Amino acid sequence: MTINYVVVPQWQGSGSSRAMQLVDGAESIRGDLPSASTRTVDIPLEAGDHQGTGVHRYSSLLLVRDRLRHALAEGTEAGVDTHVTIGGDCGVELAAIEHVSASEPAVVWLDAHPDLHTAATSPSGAFTGMVLRTLLGDGPSELVPAHPVRGDRVILAGVRSIDTAEDDYIGQSGIRMLGPTDFSAETLLDAIAATGADSVYLHIDLDVLDPADFAGLGSPVPFGIEAAVLVEAIRAVVGKYALAGAGITEFAPASMTSAVDDSPTILRLLGALNSAGRYSRGSSATSTETE
Repeated sequence: MTINYVVVPQWQGSGSSRAMQLVDGAESIRGDLPSASTRTVDIPLEAGDHQGTGVHRYSSLLLVRDRLRHALAEGTEAGVDTHVTIGGDCGVELAAIEHVSASEPAVVWLDAHPDLHTAATSPSGAFTGMVLRTLLGDGPSELVPAHPVRGDRVILAGVRSIDTAEDDYIGQSGIRMLGPTDFSAETLLDAIAATGADSVYLHIDLDVLDPADFAGLGSPVPFGIEAAVLVEAIRAVVGKYALAGAGITEFAPASMTSAVDDSPTILRLLGALNSAGRYSRGSSATSTETE
């Protein structure tokens, strides 16, 4: 399997006071990626405006979405099997998941937040809190994918900060949930099997991790998943299912120097994603070996 990396240092979707540090985070991760299989999508310098949508910085988000669409299409035409998108904020997943949504993979949303707001319910107007809801078909018309994700193909994993409007939506959407205390390789595999999908997209917002394990977060939420448990689960998933794609987002180090402290965890996550195809499909593949 051929994996290519697409680095998208977008910050415009974030509502965090550390939004600009997402650019540094993406650049830091890019430094550890193989240059021959990595490309970068340019982001606009300006913040952008909402254009009456209620989504802050909408114009810039739309521009980056279109640029990432083009980069992914070019990669696929060149024979790339799987793209791993490196953010930036969670909004980069809009084009990345749209790129594979027609094949209806299970979408495992590894995140402290469900990102299920609309512009009408969002307390901030930041798109990072609306990304999954838009992928499910509820959002500004120009951002909704041609093939919206099905609710019964979505698994919220590690989510532990849910607003009332999001909770109401989850209750009637068919979305499955695995809280941090229930999360393991075994329970995640069971949840994916229940979707009926034969491939998986893994969205990894780094705030799914416990802040005690990982410092470079713009919106840390206590009592997250331990890094070792997450790595083991990813290895199990890519050992059993075809990897439709993946994204690693929301790395917001306080400085480029402090980014080094979190690099080993990110490298372990990348190593786990790269183990796709090394095991036969259907094997137990729950090894915790590191790269």
